[in-house]
Amino acid sequence: MQQEKRKINKFRLISAIELIIILFLIIALVISIATNNSDKSITASTNNVRTKPYIEKKETYYQFDGKKILLSDGTYGEIYLPVYENVPAFSRDKNSIITRNGYTFYTENGKIASKFGIDVSEHQGDIDWKKVKEAGVEFAIIRVGNRTYGGGEIHIDEKVHQNLENAIANDIEVGVYFFSQAINTDEALEEADALLEIIEKYDITYPVVYDWEIIYDDKARTDNVPVDVLTDCCITFCERIKSSGYTPMIYQNKRTTLFKLDLPRLQDYDFWLAEYNDGATYYYDYDIWQYSCKGKIPGISGDVDLNLSFVDYAAK
Repeated sequence: MQQEKRKINKFRLISAIELIIILFLIIALVISIATNNSDKSITASTNNVRTKPYIEKKETYYQFDGKKILLSDGTYGEIYLPVYENVPAFSRDKNSIITRNGYTFYTENGKIASKFGIDVSEHQGDIDWKKVKEAGVEFAIIRVGNRTYGGGEIHIDEKVHQNLENAIANDIEVGVYFFSQAINTDEALEEADALLEIIEKYDITYPVVYDWEIIYDDKARTDNVPVDVLTDCCITFCERIKSSGYTPMIYQNKRTTLFKLDLPRLQDYDFWLAEYNDGATYYYDYDIWQYSCKGKIPGISGDVDLNLSFVDYAAK
């Protein structure tokens, strides 16, 4: 009898141990399944996280995605500027800008749709405007005067009357510009008034241009003009020109435009870009492009600036 009881107790013990082992295995299996599901969830979540932004690699100077403007700088290497969302980008087809034999023009439907022009001052000396016309020049933007960058005096261009009279006499459309070194709006207004007094007797069919420039490799009174003051000067000059019945325009090179002008405030005015490349890389819109400062035109000795205008201002 005692022996039988021992057998029964031994069987119960073995059964209990087996039950514990089975429970342990079940618990281990449940934990394993839960862990695997958790890992899959984490992996799936991680796979949806963008660890690097998408970068368009077809860019040269610019990335035309409405995000940034890339520039090359001698000190900093590649630098970037944010794009103004409220300032229009270049509105024309860059692939339709063609250069042949040193001259650049814009085409539409296989035909030239731009106007060819030059800009000149007393530095070109006496110009044979008849030969200039025969060379195919359609418009000329002529300097009226400048303000000196040292003392700030206004100087009227010695050839302005001669150039305006002879260009018009040879059926070349004319605009004018003033080389500004204004450091405040009073001086910009003084420059506009000096220009208007000179051109009042001429038929000006192209824009009247505000040309404020940084003086390189020398000390100039304009070296520390703030962005807001320079922008105010542009507006002051252009508004005086507009109120006198002319088309105002701002002339500037690419880097000065991007670094020194508050562009959202200047959208009411046409823009003349100076950039000497096979193709302009300026991001925003412009109406005239000065694409060379080394042009050769019959009737003009030495180099002359070459321009194309996307707009036929004389027809407006």
